[in-house]
Amino acid sequence: MRVLFIGDIFGKPGLRVVRAFLKEVAGQFDFIIANGENVAGGFGITRKHFDQLRTAGVDVVTLGNHAWDQPEVLEFIEETPHLIRPLNYPPGTPGLGWATFESRAGDSITVAQAMGRVFMDPLDDPFRALDVLAEEHGVGKTLVVDFHAEATSEKKVMGYHLAGRASAVIGTHTHVQTADETILNGTAYITDVGMTGVQSSSIGMNFEEVHYRFVRKLPKRFRPAESVGTVCAVALTLVDGKATGIERVQWRAS
Repeated sequence: MRVLFIGDIFGKPGLRVVRAFLKEVAGQFDFIIANGENVAGGFGITRKHFDQLRTAGVDVVTLGNHAWDQPEVLEFIEETPHLIRPLNYPPGTPGLGWATFESRAGDSITVAQAMGRVFMDPLDDPFRALDVLAEEHGVGKTLVVDFHAEATSEKKVMGYHLAGRASAVIGTHTHVQTADETILNGTAYITDVGMTGVQSSSIGMNFEEVHYRFVRKLPKRFRPAESVGTVCAVALTLVDGKATGIERVQWRAS
């Protein structure tokens, strides 16, 4: 099974470029996952954005620490299994932390997300939460985990923790694609898949305001960068629940 995982889609430039990209390549993949928690100008996702991503060919949209930035998400996240928030939120949180789907090749695939705790919100233990899921899911089945975390060390340890039990552990949140893709005991891993948006920016925001805050230490409202976007993604090859290939992707419309 060929699976495409698209990194954090940021604002209008990210949405434009991912739609153009999927027009060209969607047919090459059996299942497509995208992190969409920044698509609404860097702050969450709206129903309109979610529908646009689904129409473009994305099978599952994952979220993260900006999951609840747009109030309307609390309503429509309950209406669909195709929008996944971190599973280590407390019990009773709206939405699903994982769900199982059928790929276009007829294979079963489970997509889950967990959020790290180092320099992040103090949620429930992501290691324990994913242990429970992996035990219930069963080794040998296809399980792709979006690990939304800040610290490289926490992400690397999660890759080690799930090696041989998940098909892939894909890092999101830090918006800069890393060059450490590997396969650990049948588990594809990368510390961060990168950001789909304007690369000449401060992780999606216009340089000017971010620079002002750093050098002046005064408040100034951030503005999303506006320019040509780049898709950052990874292409996974999965066989009987095990990864046999992971390839970094960067694509910019000509």
